[in-house]
Parts: sequence; C-alpha cells; structure tokens
Amino acid sequence: MVAQGFVVDLNKPLVFQVGHLGEAYDEWVHQPIVSREGPRFFANDVMEALTRTVWWAIPAIWIPVVCYFAAMSARMGLAIPEVVSLLCLGVFLWTLVEYTLHRFLFHIKTTSYWGNTAHYLLHGCHHKHPMDGLRLVFPPAATAILLVPFWNFVKLLSTPTTAPALFAGGLLGYVMYDCTHYYLHHGQPSNEVPKHLKKYHMNHHFRIQDKGFGITSSLWDRVFGTLPPSKEAKKSR
Repeated sequence: MVAQGFVVDLNKPLVFQVGHLGEAYDEWVHQPIVSREGPRFFANDVMEALTRTVWWAIPAIWIPVVCYFAAMSARMGLAIPEVVSLLCLGVFLWTLVEYTLHRFLFHIKTTSYWGNTAHYLLHGCHHKHPMDGLRLVFPPAATAILLVPFWNFVKLLSTPTTAPALFAGGLLGYVMYDCTHYYLHHGQPSNEVPKHLKKYHMNHHFRIQDKGFGITSSLWDRVFGTLPPSKEAKKSR
C-alpha cells in the first residue's frame, strides 16, 4: 500500500492516514479489499463506535419518524389517499436525490489532505472495504443532523399540510435505499429483480466505478446517460 512515498498501514486507524495520499488517493481508494471485517477508523473508542451501525437500526429508528410525519399531515386534514400519494412522491424524489448525491458528492475527486479525509469518511471507505457490514448504512446521528436542513427545504417547497407527508416520503425512500444497499452487498437474492440490482451494484464496485450510480434502481442512470456498458459492448469496441 505505497503511494507517492506514503505507506498506508491497514493495521492502524485509517482516517487520518488517507489524506497523506494526495493525488494517489483516488486510485488507492478504488482498489477494493474484499473482507467482511472492516478496518479501524479512529484510535478513540467513542469516535470509532459512532462509525459502526447495524443495518436494522435504520428502519427501527426512522420508520416511527416516517409514521409520525405522515400522521401529522393527516391530522391537519389531508385525506389518507392524499397522504399516500405524497409518500409515494417523496420516495420517487428520493431516488433522484440518491443518484445526485452518489454521482456528484460521493464520487467527487479530491487531492488535498482534508478533502481526501472527508471523502474517505463519506464514501471512500465503502469503496475500499465494500463488504464491511457495519459501515454500509449511514450512521443515525449523522442522519439526524442532515434531516434538519432537509425538513426546512421541504417546508419551503410545500404547504404546511403537505410538507410533513412529503418529508415522510423522502425519509421512507432513504430507509428503503439504505436497507436495499445492505441487502445488495450481503443478501443472496433468488428473484430476478433483486438479482439484477445486485449484479448492477457489484458492477459499480468491481468493474466500472464511474457509472451505475443508482442503488434502488437504474432509472436516473438511464435518464442521464450513466448506464455502464455491457461486457459484450466493451468487447466489441
């Protein structure tokens, strides 16, 4: 693990090492190490614990919040079909948010010390250790912080009665995304649709990492032209 003269020691906490890779960071982080046991991030035990999350914590924590906000719109007078429609709209809009974040933020190119460090914490660690089961879903503490501006943004775009249900739909979309993402890495699907999604996402990790940014679907990759080419298409070039 040598890059530009700097040696990354995988036996020591990684977060404050990776920044020293400079321009070599992008190549290093996209050379995956396939192991179910992830590396240590921080020397501090509290900081380290905050980076590890079991997948089932996501629905356990956030589904009650989804129900609370959906019920809020119902209490304000929206009919149940209207609440359900807004939930569905929120889920759909989340798929665009999911694609946008993954393509333009999670795969941003960095070279500075703090840029590399932040990127590794945000998404680089997942590409370096894609099978680390405790760092596949987003830590709830970080999610809670990000939900505050997200809620305020939804309120700007919506009416007081529709905002809670739309927000609930977006949050539900996020829960579906995180659980799907975990399943694609660690599940063994037998049905055609999840099998295709798993193959599609593994392709993003191990073959063409600058294409295939959708997790829950390939819709926005099709819309914006970031579908990965098939193996047959690549061979024919």
